[in-house]
Amino acid sequence: MGSQETENHTQKLKGRAIIVTGAGTGIGQGMAVALAKEGANLVIVGRTAAPLEDTRARIEATGAKAHSFEGSVADSKTAAGAVAKAIGIFGRLDGLINNAHTFTPNLPLDQTPEADLRLHLESGLMGTYYFMMAAFPHMKTHGGSIINFASQAGTQGWANFAPYAAAKEAIRGMSRSTSRDWGQYRIRINVISPASRSKVSDEYLSDPEVMKRTLASIPLGFLGDPELDIGRAAVFLMSDDARYITGQTLNVNGGM
Repeated sequence: MGSQETENHTQKLKGRAIIVTGAGTGIGQGMAVALAKEGANLVIVGRTAAPLEDTRARIEATGAKAHSFEGSVADSKTAAGAVAKAIGIFGRLDGLINNAHTFTPNLPLDQTPEADLRLHLESGLMGTYYFMMAAFPHMKTHGGSIINFASQAGTQGWANFAPYAAAKEAIRGMSRSTSRDWGQYRIRINVISPASRSKVSDEYLSDPEVMKRTLASIPLGFLGDPELDIGRAAVFLMSDDARYITGQTLNVNGGM
């Protein structure tokens, strides 16, 4: 029902070094593979080894290089370590995609434990902040592209998603403001707000009625594919095709 995959890749990202967080499954894995097919070399970040190993194998099958880094993005040491690994192996850092975000059960705010709100802010907002700050000194000298992630839950105000929506909208605000601060260094910062199959959506859409309502809200009639849809959007924003685009939110959501 979605677009057909094409293998006519042009190596738009050949030789570039990119970090992708939350790359073990779903959207993170899809983006990593899409970037690799365009020639990018990657450091993939996640909390557990097995999913990262699967992603690494898929990347290396394209001919690109991949190295994994285990750790929680809520820990600033993970950001510092992943960036150091990219510089140590590839000698450069051209791109950063902050995709990782720990999810908690959907509840109204009055029923949400404070710990859940803190988890969203720490894994989402603070994780994005840690990686941006770790990447900045290296991108400052030659520019780069940063992609952060928002959500329809925040831009549309979904019920029972307050902590997640709050963190995602905070990320969007931080991205827009920092794009102005760092533009002088040719660092572009954009945001993707997706509607795609992912670990989060799979849990949320496990109820057939919820899936039916969700698909009915998407004019194109299908959920996006992590690689073919979200991944291609990431390739565009990482490439020179988007050299004059910064501070924007790209809704890759089938018209939702």
